[in-house]
Amino acid sequence: MKRTGFKRKQPGAFKAQLDRNTQTLVRKAAMKTQRKRMTVAEGAKYLAACRGEPCYLNVKCPWTDWADPTVVDCHSNQSKHGKAGALKAKHWFTVPGCGKCHEWLDRSGAPFEEKCRVFDDALARWEPRRARKMGIETQEAA
Repeated sequence: MKRTGFKRKQPGAFKAQLDRNTQTLVRKAAMKTQRKRMTVAEGAKYLAACRGEPCYLNVKCPWTDWADPTVVDCHSNQSKHGKAGALKAKHWFTVPGCGKCHEWLDRSGAPFEEKCRVFDDALARWEPRRARKMGIETQEAA
C-alpha cells in the first residue's frame, strides 16, 4: 500500500463550503419563523382570569357568588378542545372550578357525556365574563 502525502487544498474550497453552510442556516432560520405558538405569558392570562372567581361547574357545590379559595382553572377533557393523551386542552378552554367539582370532572366515574354537558354549560357562562375581565371583544359585540 502506497502512502500519499498531505495535499494542499485548492484555494476557494473552504469558501464554497462556507457558502453552503450559510445558505442552510438561512433556510433553517426561515423555517423557524413560520410557526407561531402561544407563549407561556399569553396562556397564563387565561389561567389568571380564573383566580378570584366562583365555581362555574357547580356539580358538588351550591351556586355562590363569592370566590372560593379552592377555585382553580379546570381544563376541558374533550378532544375537540385539544385534549389528547397526556396533553391538556388549550388554555382558552378553562373554567373556574372548586376543588370538589374539579375532582368530579377529572376523576369521578360519572358518564363522559354528562361531564361534557356540564363543562360546555360552564364554558358558555364563563366566556362572556372572561372576555369582559380580560378586555377581549366577543364575536357578538364585534
